[in-house]
Amino acid sequence: MEELPIRPHGLRLQTDFITPEHEARLIHVFEHELSWPAAKGARTRLSLHYGYTFDYKTFGIDPDVPYKPFPDWLRPLIPVLPRQLRAENTGGREELVVLGGEGEESTGQGEGREKVQEGRLPDQVCLQHYPPGAGIPPHADTHSAYDELYALSLGSAVAMRFRRRGASTAPTTTTNDKKGTDEPEPEPKPDAGAEGVEETEQVELDLPPRSMMEMSGASRLHWEHGIMKRKKDVLPDGTVRPRGDRWSITYRWLRPGGVCECGDVRLCDTAQRRAGVEREYRWKTQEQQTDPELKAEEALVGRGGGLDHIHHEDEKSNKDTSPS
Repeated sequence: MEELPIRPHGLRLQTDFITPEHEARLIHVFEHELSWPAAKGARTRLSLHYGYTFDYKTFGIDPDVPYKPFPDWLRPLIPVLPRQLRAENTGGREELVVLGGEGEESTGQGEGREKVQEGRLPDQVCLQHYPPGAGIPPHADTHSAYDELYALSLGSAVAMRFRRRGASTAPTTTTNDKKGTDEPEPEPKPDAGAEGVEETEQVELDLPPRSMMEMSGASRLHWEHGIMKRKKDVLPDGTVRPRGDRWSITYRWLRPGGVCECGDVRLCDTAQRRAGVEREYRWKTQEQQTDPELKAEEALVGRGGGLDHIHHEDEKSNKDTSPS
């Protein structure tokens, strides 16, 4: 997987991670063989969890729900994160191993079995169905609970929004463990044109079907990510693309020790706990910030507008002009 030359740093994307035939078989399973919770409306996002259950109020593990084993259809798609891999041909970074679709392990480097034996299966896998118009509010998965995240997209393409608002009250220098170097993430500055208004940096990344995305480093820790509730996305060339049914499989690994040292008081629950910020207050604040934005975005897209997108295929024409 190649890192995208855009902000936020730490985003990697591999297109055609599985074949169209494999995707079609999976969608058939999702539509005809799984028992989904009852939808509250036509634009309701639905979720199924395997392993540990994800709690959408805390964005962490729900301790009251028992561990659920991975089903047969999911097993060939289970990624294995090596505990520590510093092979020369990986450039010093850990490579993701996937149990192959035909029951064989496979990696981009042609090595499999040894790494699978050394590695860690994900602790939690979430399957989500996004009907046209569904989305998920901007959020950062709980820092203390989870380490890196991987997500496989199936069905319709969608634009995922990454957002960084305001300046943190603690240093936000992140350590990129895979490269062994520190990558400082510059602080957004307050908007000089409006008193009390914070500047927000936003980037939309187009996720094509069958693509696998990795979030690590700054993209994982210092930016929120979400999908706007809308029935169409506006592409960089102005094309309006309707959304269809989309499914995503998100893989999460528990963070060893359950403590994050990134120091980002705005998004990190470890830093917030140390600063005396209550979890309930953080959730209410997020709801208050998100709802007006969703309404404004829906009205904007309804008129044919929208934010500029950064697409993985348009890297040369959409160069990152933010300070690095």
